[in-house]
Amino acid sequence: MPGADHQLIKLLGLQPSVKRFMLYHQGCFAGAASLRVAKDVENNADSWVLIVCSENMASSFHAPSDTHLDILVGSAIFADGAAAVIVGADPDVTTERPLFHIVPSSQTIIPDSENGIVGETREMGVSYYLCRSVPQVIADYIVEWITETLGIIKDWNTLFYIVHPGGPTVLKGLEEKLGLEEQKLRASRHVLSEYGNMWSPSVQFILDEMRKTSMEEGKATTGDRLDLGIMFGFGPV
Repeated sequence: MPGADHQLIKLLGLQPSVKRFMLYHQGCFAGAASLRVAKDVENNADSWVLIVCSENMASSFHAPSDTHLDILVGSAIFADGAAAVIVGADPDVTTERPLFHIVPSSQTIIPDSENGIVGETREMGVSYYLCRSVPQVIADYIVEWITETLGIIKDWNTLFYIVHPGGPTVLKGLEEKLGLEEQKLRASRHVLSEYGNMWSPSVQFILDEMRKTSMEEGKATTGDRLDLGIMFGFGPV
């Protein structure tokens, strides 16, 4: 400290009175969490929120270990990344062109999952240990959570999906449990294959990928022609 938010204000030439809020050590979860926090802008309708997500994997990159093969998995899929999003309320459509609308937001802890992803700060840097059961734990809980949150939907394919690409197995498990058509997670798979798991910026990259693809294909909305979608962020919170 001073943190990156202080440096960003100087770089962008913002007023020193700008309110700041940092999300440290949130990992993959931070991208979705930052949008949830930014929704508070509705209480200050004449304001805008600038979300900046930046991750550098150097501190968590370590040599392979015979006792912790999960370190190799993390080093293989984790990647640097940065993204920025502006969130506002009551847009003036004569001068602004909003791309997505945040409706409700929520957060939950998957029961008995605290040992699924464990992060520790040591002299060697930040170490992350990944349990092999993480994709299955997420998949097993997702139907219960989404049903409680959105109510009973007969066909989950009527939504578009922004899913944090924790790994191909996570995406496949969610796809199977919800009975999704393969193209539903196209944007998430594209970002994972092109950029890797960038932790917090990943969901912003996926939003932008869906926006670009929807425009290129002439879809009626930035959500692949659909009006309602859902974003998932998974991480060790």
